[in-house]
Amino acid sequence: MSNNTKIDFIYLSEQDMIRAGVTDMAGCVDTMEEMFGLLYEGDYRMAGPNNDSHGAMVTFPESSPFPKMPKPTADRRLMAMPAYLGGNFCTAGVKWYGSNIANRDKGLPRSILMFTLNDPDTGAPLAHMSANLLSAYRTGAIPGVGARHLARKDSRVVGLLGPGVMGKTTLAAFVAVCPLIDTIKIKGRGQKSLDDFISWLKEAYPQIVNIHVVDTLEEVVRDSDLVTYCSSGATGDPQTYPVVKREWVKPGAFMAMPASCRLDDGMEQADIRKVLDNTGLYHAWFEELPKPAHNCVPVIGVRFMDMLAEGKLTEEELEDIGKIIAGDAPGRKNDEEIIIMSVGGMPVEDVAWGTVVYRNALEKGIGVKLNLWETPVLS
Repeated sequence: MSNNTKIDFIYLSEQDMIRAGVTDMAGCVDTMEEMFGLLYEGDYRMAGPNNDSHGAMVTFPESSPFPKMPKPTADRRLMAMPAYLGGNFCTAGVKWYGSNIANRDKGLPRSILMFTLNDPDTGAPLAHMSANLLSAYRTGAIPGVGARHLARKDSRVVGLLGPGVMGKTTLAAFVAVCPLIDTIKIKGRGQKSLDDFISWLKEAYPQIVNIHVVDTLEEVVRDSDLVTYCSSGATGDPQTYPVVKREWVKPGAFMAMPASCRLDDGMEQADIRKVLDNTGLYHAWFEELPKPAHNCVPVIGVRFMDMLAEGKLTEEELEDIGKIIAGDAPGRKNDEEIIIMSVGGMPVEDVAWGTVVYRNALEKGIGVKLNLWETPVLS
C-alpha cells in the first residue's frame, strides 16, 4: 500500500481569521474554560523541563559590537511559544512573537504575531495564521473565565488601566460573563488611545452608559467591582509598576491582572485570595529568571513566586483556576472577599483558540490552501 505523502495546509490572513470567528469572545471564553479543564487533568505539554514554560525568548545586550543588533528597548521581545493540547483539540502549535513598544511610532501594533498549527503525530502543518487577534482574544478571555467563577454576579462597575487592545478584549470578556456591567472607569496615557477606546466602546457595548476617564490608579480601583491593569511598559524596577493598594479596593472586588502590576503590603496579606491561571507556569518562570523574578516579568504571579522564596507566602495560599473550574476548590465564597488573579499567558491558549478557528475555517472554506510538497525530496 502506497502512502500519500502530499501535505497541504491553509494560510489565514487577519481578515480570514475574523471571518472564521476569532473575535467571538463568548466562544473564546468557553474554549479557554475547556482548556483549563485539560490543564488541570494534565492533558497538555508546554516547553521546558516541567512542561509549563511560557516559551523561549531571544534577549539582546545593552551594548553590542554589532551595530545592527536590536537594543533591549521597552517591550522588545522575540519569542517562540510552543504547546500541545489534548482532549477535543489534540493539536500542537507554536506562536512566534515579535514585540517592540516603538512599533507604535511606525503605525504598527506593539506586537506582531504568527501562529502555526500542527498535527501532533506527524508534525505536519495544518495552518499558518495571523495571530494578533488570536492572541488578543485568548488573553482577554482568561480574565473572563476568572470573572465567571470569581466575580460577584451583580458586578456593574469596571476599572480599567490601559485602553489598548488588551483592555478591549478583557472588557469584552467581562461583559460576556457579567451582563449587568453598565459603568467603566478608564485611565490611559494619551488622548488618542482614550478617544479610540471610547468610540469602540460606544459602538460595541451601548449598554455601558457611564464612561468616566480618570487620572489616578486610585480612581480606577476605588468602588470598582472588576479591576484590570492592561498597560505595557518597561520592566526592571517593580516600584515603577502600577500599584494596587488595599485601602482602594472595594469588598467583593475581583481583579484580573494580565500585565504589569505591583501590590502594596495590604494586598499581599493572606486574606486576599490569590489565584493563578497555571501555578506550574510561574514555577517555570521562577526557575528560568534571575532573582527577584518580578524585576524581569512584571505580572503578579511572578511576585507571588518571589514571596514564596522569601517565606512571605505558602503554596497553600495560591489557588489554581483549573481546580476551581473543576469543582475541586470553591469559587467565590461570599460577597465580601477580595480575589486577585494573575494572568500570565500560555501557548496552550493559542493552540486551543487556534484549533477552533482553524476548524471553523475548514468548515466554511476560508483561507488559502498552500502546498508544502507532493513528495518530500528528502525522506
